Amino acid sequence: MKDFEILFVDDDSAIRALVEAYLSREGYKIFLAENGIEALKLLKKKNFDIVFTDFKMPEIDGLELLSRIKEYRPEIEVIIATGHGTMAAAVKAMKIGSYDFLQKPFKLELLKIIINRIIDEKKIKQENAFIKKRIRERHKYDAMVGINLMMQEIYEIIDRMKQHSPNVLIQGESGTGKELTAHAIHKNSDRDDKPFTLVNCSSFTKKLPKTKHHDSLIELLKTSEGGTVFLDEVTEISPPIQIEFLHALKQKSKESDINYKKSFLDVRIIAATNKDPKEALENGSLKRDFFNCINAVSIKMPPLRDRKEDIPLLIINFLDKFESKGGKKILNVSTEAMDYLLLYNWPGNVIQLENVIERSFAMGVDMTIQVKDLPGDIKTFGEISKIH
Repeated sequence: MKDFEILFVDDDSAIRALVEAYLSREGYKIFLAENGIEALKLLKKKNFDIVFTDFKMPEIDGLELLSRIKEYRPEIEVIIATGHGTMAAAVKAMKIGSYDFLQKPFKLELLKIIINRIIDEKKIKQENAFIKKRIRERHKYDAMVGINLMMQEIYEIIDRMKQHSPNVLIQGESGTGKELTAHAIHKNSDRDDKPFTLVNCSSFTKKLPKTKHHDSLIELLKTSEGGTVFLDEVTEISPPIQIEFLHALKQKSKESDINYKKSFLDVRIIAATNKDPKEALENGSLKRDFFNCINAVSIKMPPLRDRKEDIPLLIINFLDKFESKGGKKILNVSTEAMDYLLLYNWPGNVIQLENVIERSFAMGVDMTIQVKDLPGDIKTFGEISKIH
């Protein structure tokens, strides 16, 4: 209500004074004009939400003012008040775009009712516009697929990072698409023409001498200069090597003696884990300094069981993917089979769903995937769910 601004136009100074006193007391931000010309001048300076205007005024009457407002700023709600109006004038005003029509004399409380109704309607419109914007929506982002709101939020996070290169930690269960997300982040950044280096973190062991670890890390980062290093299952790196990695990241470039003193290696780190980072910090498998370094931005990938509305889209995506490899043609999934797929809890997440579709192609399913074509665990789960 604080940002909601109201203009009241009337050539009767007594009415203006009464309305101003009442609406101000009720907490509204009210401005006054004694005629249409003055009102138009104010409208050019301020963004009013509501205009109450008298019908009969010299030079510019209420209908003409309404018409000009709707031409200039159609989103403003205009209410015409008059003691001289007729039903014909009311109908004409409504046709031009008047929100409502008041007959003088009117109770001041009626102004409050109308204002609050408009405020509520505008809030609903804003909320609906926000929802439409969110779901309008990309059903795909690069190779990522999903209209679920959690996926939309991830798309927005990636968008906001386009002009910058913060380190990112992606957390989520196995099969939720962490590597796919890392590729999308890299591709939609100013580093997309530089290397994307995938590192299996289980390859970092305690067996190598400390100097060997340091040298190998430096070499890894140098070959990825300007690009992105993706640390897959980052909590597999032992704590001592995490410290070595921090030291390696601070290694200065040795391209020239001048650069040696001025520039650090320019590498973006995207890390991923299927474990809870908080638990890893508590049990000591993740060092706090290392965590702070890789966790400038955090992304949590939702499991498929929490975004089942995306299953039909994902299936279409996988059908297209495997059809392009040749073989039997599968166009869709039967209604009953889709019911089974939507009931299932998908412990293996998106990867498991992809495997189910790939399996159908391998089994030679023709045209439509039926219930009989589904893996046994999915069929069993579906039958049990239907009984309960």
